[in-house]
Amino acid sequence: MDSQSILNEAKIIQSELTAVRRELHQYPETGFDLPRTKNFVKSKLEEMGYLPQELGKAGIVALAGGKNPGKTILLRADMDALPIQEEANVEYISKIDGKMHGCGHDMHTAMLLGAAKILKKYENEIQGTVKLEFQPAEEIFQGSPDMINSGLLENPHIDAAVMIHVTAGMPLPSGTIMVAGGGISSASCEQYHITVKGKGGHGSVPHETIDPITAAAHIHIALQEINSRELDGNKFGVFTTGHFEAGKASNVIPDTAEMWGTIRTTDPENTVGKMIKTRMTQICDGIAKALRCEATVEFYDFCPCMVIDSALSKDTLKYMKGIFGNQAIDLSEISGGKPGNGSEDFAFVSHCVPTVSMFLAAGSSQDGYIFGQHHPKVRFDDSVLYCGSAAYAQTALSWLSEH
Repeated sequence: MDSQSILNEAKIIQSELTAVRRELHQYPETGFDLPRTKNFVKSKLEEMGYLPQELGKAGIVALAGGKNPGKTILLRADMDALPIQEEANVEYISKIDGKMHGCGHDMHTAMLLGAAKILKKYENEIQGTVKLEFQPAEEIFQGSPDMINSGLLENPHIDAAVMIHVTAGMPLPSGTIMVAGGGISSASCEQYHITVKGKGGHGSVPHETIDPITAAAHIHIALQEINSRELDGNKFGVFTTGHFEAGKASNVIPDTAEMWGTIRTTDPENTVGKMIKTRMTQICDGIAKALRCEATVEFYDFCPCMVIDSALSKDTLKYMKGIFGNQAIDLSEISGGKPGNGSEDFAFVSHCVPTVSMFLAAGSSQDGYIFGQHHPKVRFDDSVLYCGSAAYAQTALSWLSEH
């Protein structure tokens, strides 16, 4: 069960992994509504000899090992896609209008299925138990807490947790695997929705109306002052409005104007986020009243920052160097040790058990993969799927053996 054997096993099933990934890619599903994806994953696991169980609204878990005493490690892959229309020039383009695997979750699912196949072959040698998690609704930050609340971290109790995320559009050779160092590795995220209510009317008589667009525009600009004038320069906080909507006709002043966006911080206690939310509410209320409007602010779908366990990170980097050599690197060599601004709902798990995240380069910008995650034209190099399968399996087997 040496690392080279694991890598060779993964290489043997590369063509199978590619077929699985491309099948998933053509039929993307979003949120918790994953009937086809879930059935596909369950059938693949059953073919390998597993007894997959449904968990939560749309999750799947399966156990490998358990024949020898030891701890339990969790390996996770997310399954959900994005509600965007694919524009990538690939022969296996999405067949579902308005949905696309634009974040690589189809890659993750295929890689974990590959790891499941390898682990099943070596099942008698596993020193403990490997819990395989196929998770829904990562993109809306609801899948992980749903599965945790449904018992993910028990039966058996989880002692360590691992996730892998592919990346595209970066200047890194495909197959490079990066291990996040200890501490905060990614930002928290919380969604917000601002509604400004006025009084609509004909565009020719604005004096007879109360224009919510004007108030909303002033609110949008004023909110930027939180970052520039109220946030400690040594702390991180990003406030972004990504969707602004008001009215349907050019000659009509609408009754309402709305804004949607996100708040991100790298504060594990979320004190920065709480301050931003308090000031947002005060600014919205004050400006709206000054311009004769009313404003309400809703906050929802909170995801905490990701916390990486230092000891598990060091172990994992050692395992990855053992199997991939110089192809495995410490993520801080690229990030400078700074947390990423993106968010990941596996962070909920990281606040419960020791957790590590890895990133697999799957499409270098130097090789024409110029678009990154969540772009309608993003492409992923699926020739590296075997690397992800090997990384999952090697980490689980080595960590269980050592602990």
